[in-house]
Amino acid sequence: MPGTVEHVFDAPGPHPNGLQAVEEGLWVLDQSTNQASLVSYSGEEIQTLDTASDKGSGITFDGSDLWLASTYSCEILQVDVSTGSTIASFPTPGADKTGAHGLELLDGNLWMSVPPSATIYEVNLRQGFEVLRSFPAPGVRPHGIGWHNGDLWCVETGHRAIYRMDLEDGAVSEKVDVPEPIPEPHGMTIRNGVLWYCDAVTKAVCRMEM
Repeated sequence: MPGTVEHVFDAPGPHPNGLQAVEEGLWVLDQSTNQASLVSYSGEEIQTLDTASDKGSGITFDGSDLWLASTYSCEILQVDVSTGSTIASFPTPGADKTGAHGLELLDGNLWMSVPPSATIYEVNLRQGFEVLRSFPAPGVRPHGIGWHNGDLWCVETGHRAIYRMDLEDGAVSEKVDVPEPIPEPHGMTIRNGVLWYCDAVTKAVCRMEM
């Protein structure tokens, strides 16, 4: 069972909704400014990029490029990590009037949570953005996703909860409630046994030991 939530710092933008942990710190995607910012784990801003995302709500990094969920254009953007320019764009599976929120990479494939279809998708980046697997999300507002000990963890913002799910079929094995007045989870990422999440309303960036 994960531990106590700690509010560590506030994100640089007004509405952070995507989060990805890397060695240097956290990439934060703001849905208002559409800027992607790399900040240290204590909150110091290292780099900020303007991007072409539209109300972006998910971000991940493949070691070379950033991948962004451009939620209101229903696209997934491959972005140059040095300039913020778009390298390529792909249609979001399961999109309707909006698209994906949480993004994560695993074994070269891109995983995403898509609220309009309330579904988690695995997409093959090597073969035409083909959907390899999908299963129901734990609710209708799935946001950030991350990996820990072979399982998928998914924020369900509408439930104020984070769910542990089986990677094969999405079966839920654990639910972690995030009650008020603790900041509400939106974007989320896990690295080295620590779960980080951001609150798009209060700007809070929080951590929780797994």
